[in-house]
Amino acid sequence: MKQFLITVAGVFVGLILFAVIAPLAVISMVTAAARPAPTPPRAVLVLDLREGIADQESPLSFFGGKGLSVIRIERTLRAAENDDRVRGLFVRLPERGIDPAAADELGLAFRRFRAAGKPIVAHSQGLYPEGIITSTYELAVASGEVWMQPASSFQVTGLARQDIFFKRLFDHYGVSADYQQRYEYKNAVNGYLYNDYTPAHRQSELSWLGSVYESALDAAAQDRHKGSADLRALIEAGPYSAEEAMAKGLIDHVGQVKNAQIAILRAAGDGAKLTSFGEYAERDHADGASGPAIAVISGEGEITTGTAAHSSPFGQGGPAIHSDDMAKAFYRAIDDPQVKAIVFRESSPGGSDTASEQILAAVRAAKLAGKPVVVSMGAYGASGGYWIASQATRIVAEPTTLTGSIGVFGGKFVLGPALARFGIDVRGLKVGGDYADAFSSAAPMSASQRAAFSAWMDRIYNGFVGRVAQGRGLPLAQVQAIARGRVWTGVQAKALGLVDQLGGFYQAVDLAKALAGIKGPAPLKSFSTETSPLDAVARFFGAAGEGARIASAAIYLAGDPRVQALAGEARDAKLRQDGAIVLAPRLLP
Repeated sequence: MKQFLITVAGVFVGLILFAVIAPLAVISMVTAAARPAPTPPRAVLVLDLREGIADQESPLSFFGGKGLSVIRIERTLRAAENDDRVRGLFVRLPERGIDPAAADELGLAFRRFRAAGKPIVAHSQGLYPEGIITSTYELAVASGEVWMQPASSFQVTGLARQDIFFKRLFDHYGVSADYQQRYEYKNAVNGYLYNDYTPAHRQSELSWLGSVYESALDAAAQDRHKGSADLRALIEAGPYSAEEAMAKGLIDHVGQVKNAQIAILRAAGDGAKLTSFGEYAERDHADGASGPAIAVISGEGEITTGTAAHSSPFGQGGPAIHSDDMAKAFYRAIDDPQVKAIVFRESSPGGSDTASEQILAAVRAAKLAGKPVVVSMGAYGASGGYWIASQATRIVAEPTTLTGSIGVFGGKFVLGPALARFGIDVRGLKVGGDYADAFSSAAPMSASQRAAFSAWMDRIYNGFVGRVAQGRGLPLAQVQAIARGRVWTGVQAKALGLVDQLGGFYQAVDLAKALAGIKGPAPLKSFSTETSPLDAVARFFGAAGEGARIASAAIYLAGDPRVQALAGEARDAKLRQDGAIVLAPRLLP
């Protein structure tokens, strides 16, 4: 009865909103959605990277559209190479570091754009040691001409990171982290278990940090026509002012944004105008001709079971790879007679082992159907992200992609003793077997429970290693030696046989075409894993389909903050009702 009343109320409110507000809202939306102005005969695209970019496009939400992503930028630049109206590119650089793999990918795109005879100017208002700033510099010099604002700082001197360890705090308050790892390099929970780096933790992080640093310096040195050792010595002697950086040949010009814009417009020719990259990207730019196609399936974020239809339609939270949606996309590509090969673009640090296995099964099904699968890794392809890639036909990774992490961890926090200090007693009841309360927060696992949980962890780890050995054609003992939860960069992983080729998305496309025997251009056919926003609302609120569609459409059209607030309250109530702590084994770095 309660659900019925909620549904009726939703329909009633939706009809009122639709009748009263929708006409004005529709007019406003139509005006806002009008096609952008035509591209000028001589256009310089303006690409602003200061707000950060994801690896892939995020799904449309009610309260925001799709933003720029690494893949979208690269595909748009490919189209612009052959567009006579586009005469150049102006880039606004972030002041902080960017994902190393994003710098690798966009660096390839910038060099290709320049090779097509189209200039690029990049402008920075300062480079500061926040994040992996060396990768930002790598991308800057890939543009070919780097400007910095007068008196700004060039603080590219190396890489540093820090981790927080809670062990002494936990000991002080009586909290116990009852976790197991497979094995010593699976460091995701080390901050709960120790008060400092273990030797394996220190070795692993210094290894991938050093690999990322060297890769960025090598790429930058090549673009600046310097030796890697010379550039390294020069950078590590900093920091510098913009003027000092120019004098040392680290950048090309010092000037305000306006000065740099004037320079690129002059290079583009008389009458050139600055044009928004986002507006240009909104236009439909075909990737190839008709005929045999390459399917493109994309996924970013933590790997989880289920479907995105059960997640919030309001654009909150980070991206995720939902196993039902991803598997469905693969089977649609398998059933499409036009598709001859699949490029699976993923950027994931891992997640659920069962969700990863569901996706891997779809990868195997595509191969059995005679359609090669080439994985293109973005920033991450680690742990569960490597599980889903391990049996692809080929794996392509950027030099600085973080991959591997073949391992598992799991466990719980024991809060009973800590809460008891504050007069809060945690009690529990159970029926059934001894393992029924293994994940209770009242007390640590018993010896028998720990043994059973340990056996479960071993099964997952051994299954992971076995899948990698089979998929990569490596001896089991060799995989066991390089696994143990160790994170590798793409460069390191290639040397170990965990990836086949270094490169980006389009290198994966070329490889897929070769494996499928396709000669010449081939269209890229996207198989989206996104769910309709209206369907997401219907499932999310649990209302009857038609009523929810009417109500959600009204909410979308109205744009009234009060209506949005009510929707947010309903969403939060749903989350409170369904909230749970996941204690099962996880496949994360």
